[in-house]
Amino acid sequence: MPTLPQDKLDTMTKRFDSIEAALASGPSAEDYVRFSKEYAELEPVVRPIQAYQKMVQNLADAEDLLKAGDREMAEMAQAEIEDLKPRIEAAVQNIRILLLPKDAADEKSVILEVRGGTGGDEAALFAGDLLRMYQRYADLNGWKFQLLEESPGEVGGYKEVTANISGKGAYAKLKFESGVHRVQRVPTTETQGRIHTSAATVAVLPEVEDIEIDIAPNDIRIDTMRSSGAGGQHVNTTDSAVRITHIPSGIVVTASQKSQHQNRATAMKVLQARLYEEQRHARDTARSESRKEQVGSGDRSERIRTYNFPQGRVTDHRINLTLYKLEKVIAGDALGELVDALITENQAAQLAAMEGIS
Repeated sequence: MPTLPQDKLDTMTKRFDSIEAALASGPSAEDYVRFSKEYAELEPVVRPIQAYQKMVQNLADAEDLLKAGDREMAEMAQAEIEDLKPRIEAAVQNIRILLLPKDAADEKSVILEVRGGTGGDEAALFAGDLLRMYQRYADLNGWKFQLLEESPGEVGGYKEVTANISGKGAYAKLKFESGVHRVQRVPTTETQGRIHTSAATVAVLPEVEDIEIDIAPNDIRIDTMRSSGAGGQHVNTTDSAVRITHIPSGIVVTASQKSQHQNRATAMKVLQARLYEEQRHARDTARSESRKEQVGSGDRSERIRTYNFPQGRVTDHRINLTLYKLEKVIAGDALGELVDALITENQAAQLAAMEGIS
């Protein structure tokens, strides 16, 4: 059974105990906020450590009873030992995962971008399917879903669409969705029943606070333009759409809802997320590919996942996992099974790297 770094466990539990005592002593408002934040960070790790330490002590006590020679007590001790050993083993594995280095962005909300790739109208329809899948998954996790910018397809779906998913831990669960998603199905416009292959790209970017990304006013150009309305009485005749160009990076962001003020705020939020992600990749290229590489070109040959409708299956090619419940996955109800498997695989890879296993 793998071992745990006892010195680190002791340091964390001692620090947790001291913070708990400090909070109970009636600190100043400033100290209370600071201690509460650290307490909230430590508690999810320290509580399992404390439970593990208690089980280890109980195991030691049971082993002492077993050696005592009393037959009846020995039988009870043996039963407790057999119960404790697998629980301790599971606790060790859980704590090892809890001690893994945390991605600083994991707790953040996300900016989700979905674009139709290869496949024309069918790709746009598929992009719409993916957006609804993520919206349902967000609902199931209690996150807030807000559409920020959309460019509808000719027959439905989206050429490209951007949304904000707000909620604690959204990035931790959705970050592995970045990449090319491929769909194989018979389009509704196909008269001869032929299966078509299309693709859509997904980018998941951590949302950042203004203070985290400092954008100099001279580094951006803001243009206003006329929004395209829905026709008839809904045509927007004001210059409310906003396009922001970040001159140093060449990143261009647009927002074209009804309010120019809201569009400016939305475009800045998306720009900050993109710049933040670029900085993350520049700092740690070994841990994550660049955003451009993540998303790819939208070509069919590049893919992280395939949704095969005729066979009713979804295959994630990174972990060779196939689920024969496509309808539930694309509806968002079973997406969590893929997400959880990807997180588990990533944790296993991190543990292996820490132990020097290739």
